[in-house]
Amino acid sequence: MLRLAAVLSLLAGPVVATGIEIEVAGEGANGTVTIDLLEDVAPLHAERIAQLAAEGAYDGVVFHRVIDGFMAQTGDVQFGKAGGNTSMAGRGGSALPDLPAEFSDVPYDRGVVGMARSQNPNSANSQFFIMFAEGYFLNGNYTVVGRVTAGMDVVDAIKLGQGPNGSVLGAPDVMVKVSVID
Repeated sequence: MLRLAAVLSLLAGPVVATGIEIEVAGEGANGTVTIDLLEDVAPLHAERIAQLAAEGAYDGVVFHRVIDGFMAQTGDVQFGKAGGNTSMAGRGGSALPDLPAEFSDVPYDRGVVGMARSQNPNSANSQFFIMFAEGYFLNGNYTVVGRVTAGMDVVDAIKLGQGPNGSVLGAPDVMVKVSVID
């Protein structure tokens, strides 16, 4: 099903957006987060997030990795759907190909949105994270794709994970609906 959506979206052309709105719900957070996508900084990554949001791929995806004082990670459209087995969340992506890194000089300040990836810098796909605080050790190593412009209080309330990797136990908070905004 994801592969068909990917083919159809390629035929339809790029999704033009300036941002996304995320409706978050769960034990920790409830509310809306607005993110400005930085198309001028990371055009391929901004396009990917807008495309997956427009397809509804992010709807129902959990925040699977949340580390206090660091970041909240989500966007695993393959293994991160609420209501299913999310034990593999964080290991998947979309049916679309991985993206080449688009590193910039935008610093990882509080509210900055970055693309998650594996050890390979060119492996970002669908997952992203929102910074709770500055994390300058990420500068130049992870693609900055956006920044929160409203709803940082909602981000701050996202249910925290446990242990050094921040895995969320029990019922993680969820991106109920992700919408593209102009």
